[in-house]
Amino acid sequence: MNIGTFIAILGAVMAAAMAGIGSAIGVGVAGKAAAGVTSEDPDKFSKCLVLQLLPGTQGIYGLLVAFLVFVKIQLFSNVMALTTGEGLSLFAACLPMAIVGFLSALYQSKVAVSGIAMVAKRPEESGKAIILTVMVETYAVLALLVSLLGVMMPTVSGIPA
Repeated sequence: MNIGTFIAILGAVMAAAMAGIGSAIGVGVAGKAAAGVTSEDPDKFSKCLVLQLLPGTQGIYGLLVAFLVFVKIQLFSNVMALTTGEGLSLFAACLPMAIVGFLSALYQSKVAVSGIAMVAKRPEESGKAIILTVMVETYAVLALLVSLLGVMMPTVSGIPA
C-alpha cells in the first residue's frame, strides 16, 4: 500500500469514526432523557424512541461514505495504488461527512432532548418535536451529498468513479 492509498483510507475511516462517535454520543444523551420520561410514563416510549434514534443517522451516513471510498479504491479485491494527490482528493471528500456528521449529531441530540421534554408534557406534540429534530438532519444530508459527489468524482488520472 502506498501513501496515496493510505491517505484515502484514513479519510474513509475519519468519515465513519467521527460521524459514528457523534451519533453514539447523541443517541446516548437522547436515550438518557427518553429513559427518564419513559420511567414516569411507559406509554411515551415509542414517541421518545423516534427522537432518540434521529441523531444516529449521521453514523450511517459516515459508514456509507467510507464504504464508497473502499469500493472506489477496490479495497476488497485488489487495492489500487493511488497517487498522493488522488489520496488527498478522497481524504478531502470525506471531510464534510466527518466534520458535519460529528457536529450535527451532537446538536441534533440537544434538539431531540428538548423534544423529549416536550413529549413528557404534551405527548400530542410529538410530531412537532420530530420535525424540529429533523431540521438539524438537513445539514448532515447536505454534507453527505458533498462527500458522495467528491468520492464519486473521477480523479485526474482517470480512475473510474
